[in-house]
Amino acid sequence: MTAERTEALADVQDDGGGKPDGAVVRDALGVGVAVGLSGFAFGVTSAGSGLTLLQTCALSLLVFTGASQFALVGALAAGGGAFTAAAGAFFLGVRNAFYGLRLSQLLALPRAVRPFAAQWVIDETTAVSLAQPGRRAARIGFVVTGLSLYVLWNLTTLLGALGAEAIGDTAAWGLDAAGPAVFLALLAPMLRTGTERTVAGLAVLLGLGLLPVLPAGVPVLVAALAAPAVLWARGRKSASRGDTVEGDR
Repeated sequence: MTAERTEALADVQDDGGGKPDGAVVRDALGVGVAVGLSGFAFGVTSAGSGLTLLQTCALSLLVFTGASQFALVGALAAGGGAFTAAAGAFFLGVRNAFYGLRLSQLLALPRAVRPFAAQWVIDETTAVSLAQPGRRAARIGFVVTGLSLYVLWNLTTLLGALGAEAIGDTAAWGLDAAGPAVFLALLAPMLRTGTERTVAGLAVLLGLGLLPVLPAGVPVLVAALAAPAVLWARGRKSASRGDTVEGDR
């Protein structure tokens, strides 16, 4: 491949690989709206756990990571102490730091913008960004998903907290499942190889299997060990095959 062709290919990838901006915006808005509605469930759950309206809204404005927020108010509602609830939410939110490492390379945002963009590094913005063919599309997907989700999540959090008594049991609505469902729908098409499917399957087994025995948030961190475990096993298998071939010779 010539240097000119390589440079042209890089330019196409940075420009979004030919995907129309409108299509990226449409997909990003779909995720932002679908997941943003889950703020109703959080507002109701938070109010039901004893948090005030101000505390509930502050969590969505400042923390803005749904899984950690639900873990926090869920632990409080179950009678857990404030420190235990906060620790579980913290451990669950650690995964966003790993998302940030990947997105910093993909988006390559200016240094002055990164501290503000960090607030939007969550499951949904990461999934939308990684699903794009190039840097331009990834940036658009990140901004549109982050902005629409942040605005709608905080709005519905406020409405849910104000109307907690009218809405009733959030489990009956199933709104708390909207976020994970959208994330899985975005992730599934990206699992193309056997290794990726094995990692995903093992992560699910670890995460669900450890839920009854570990504090909230910790099973998710343990599930992250699925990737190095599968890669290590495949490396051992490849090395074993290589030794077998050498022995046959």
